Amino acid sequence: MRVAAVDCGTNSVRLLIADVVGQELTDVERRMEIVRLGQGVDRTGRLAPDALERTFAAMRAYRKLIDEHGAVATRVVATSATRDAENRQEFADGVREIFGVAPEVVSGAEEAELSFVGATRGLLRLSPETGAPGGPLPPYLVVDIGGGSTEFVVGTEHAESALSVDIGCVRLTERHLRDAGDPPSATALESVVADVEAALDRVEAAVPVREARTLVGLAGSVTTVAGIALGLSAYDAEKIHHSRISAEQVHDVTRRLLAMTHGERAAVPVMHPGRVDVIGAGALILDRIVRRFAFSQVVVSEHDILDGIAWSIRPIDG
Repeated sequence: MRVAAVDCGTNSVRLLIADVVGQELTDVERRMEIVRLGQGVDRTGRLAPDALERTFAAMRAYRKLIDEHGAVATRVVATSATRDAENRQEFADGVREIFGVAPEVVSGAEEAELSFVGATRGLLRLSPETGAPGGPLPPYLVVDIGGGSTEFVVGTEHAESALSVDIGCVRLTERHLRDAGDPPSATALESVVADVEAALDRVEAAVPVREARTLVGLAGSVTTVAGIALGLSAYDAEKIHHSRISAEQVHDVTRRLLAMTHGERAAVPVMHPGRVDVIGAGALILDRIVRRFAFSQVVVSEHDILDGIAWSIRPIDG
């Protein structure tokens, strides 16, 4: 069955068209556009008109691809920014007009479950417990660092415990780093760290993170840090997927990013233009997670909630 999954987050809107055959998910088309839907939501509580139009423009292009590739079912999932917005019905109406289906504004728990499934299906095949010596060991802590929120999920074959907290690269940038200098001041960075640590207090109280043997990192902040750590001359998803980045590399890349000016970050070869102004906060979230829970490395996954959405689509009866 050929399916289409659309993930509309705070920073980006993404598309996966894939063939589902048995226990295999084969990409037909995978796209990402940074639209910054969550622009200003933390401050205003509303989706901005220009942010909505950027998002709808990307979605219209995605609908064309879905039709061209003949996907038989589409699921559209919206996450943190839309959960927080007073005018989310305006967003929902626009999505329904484009795709013919209503967007599902999932809860943090649902988002966490979808992320876990998407990230770990491939990892289970790499585990030494299934015949791959040296592979990542379950239980996994899957961390999805988004624009508006970060999801923490612990499990082995299925998500067993999860929590979504309102720390994300866009939210923390707008809250603390927008007018904090270039590069940002130490005082501003301390404010980011304080927000992250307060969120991690809640995570540690609710989720058995210290039982996990492998940290799995998802989404653009993590993959960008990985690309820098690997010294790539251009973004290469195949080299980044399932790479292992040491704690020391995470700390080093984070320090370097936070010391850079906007122009210097923009010149980093693996940097997407839409991440230049938010990557510092995203890297800092990852850095504090690694430090707080004493992981020696992070396994990086290019497969995430988008793949989980695709796996969740069931055949249409008849």
